[in-house]
Amino acid sequence: MRFLSATILIALAAIATFGQSPPTLRIVTETPGLPSELFYGDVKVKPLRLRPGTNVPITINDPDFYVSQQYVDFLGRFPDQSGFGFWQNEITSCGGNAGCVEVKRINVSAAFFLSIEFQDTGYLVYKMHKAAFGDRFGNSQPGSPKVPIRRAEFLPDTKTIANGIVVGDPGWENALNANKNAFALAFVQRAAFQTAFPAGLTAQQFVDQLDNNAGQVLNSGEKANLVSILGGTPADPAKRAQVLRSIADNQNMHSQNLNKAFVLMQYFGYLRRDPDSGPDTNFDGYNFWLQKLNDFNGNYVNAEMVKAFIVSGEYLNRF
Repeated sequence: MRFLSATILIALAAIATFGQSPPTLRIVTETPGLPSELFYGDVKVKPLRLRPGTNVPITINDPDFYVSQQYVDFLGRFPDQSGFGFWQNEITSCGGNAGCVEVKRINVSAAFFLSIEFQDTGYLVYKMHKAAFGDRFGNSQPGSPKVPIRRAEFLPDTKTIANGIVVGDPGWENALNANKNAFALAFVQRAAFQTAFPAGLTAQQFVDQLDNNAGQVLNSGEKANLVSILGGTPADPAKRAQVLRSIADNQNMHSQNLNKAFVLMQYFGYLRRDPDSGPDTNFDGYNFWLQKLNDFNGNYVNAEMVKAFIVSGEYLNRF
């Protein structure tokens, strides 16, 4: 279901400087089918969203718009009716209790990262890139945490796996599994993957390299099982895809990377950028929030991580 329609009013003043052309309007569409952004030159134009038939503005503080934006930012789709009603009610059930609303907004937003739908799409993409290429991006200091993927890679890959998926719809499990299998098969045939894992690797070498990139998440029995899957044809794309998926789905892989991915998705989702782009030039902010989340054993409420992002000027200035 698309979020309620809104009237958009835009006032622009084009001031031409002598000898120069005035800025032009341009529409930037990051994901087809989702809301676009309007720029006047390099300046983002914020729409004035009004509730239909009224002069009442819609803001990110409104539960319905806030919930709808979580779907867009983290699941890459508009909300389904039942999910939208459920999460909106989580917030509106607080009534006028400001403290309750604050906590509910934090928990509702975090629920999208922790949801089955995101864990089996966006987080799976994160883990596949991690197993394939290791941690590649971050500060250069020894021991500084790094991440395996950029947002420009993350978005189209996640969209591919999530295509047509709404958890709870009839047949969603089979459709999601088919998407995962198709993505993994295409992934191992990409030029970058084939360069990193040439056809001449033995089954043991292939599994060892993936496991090392993943952070040595496999025990000896799991390794032996994956080597046996590859058998005498370790370059077979279908078998390689099966092994890659198995490592990405490994429980140790999941638990070792959950906090890292959680922090990274705050940047990808709320701020729509990499940790070292925009107003930042390095990963210091990412490292700060990862350390804080780890210090609180993954408790994002006590770490105040989600809260810090949803009340930040950078996030609020998007709307």
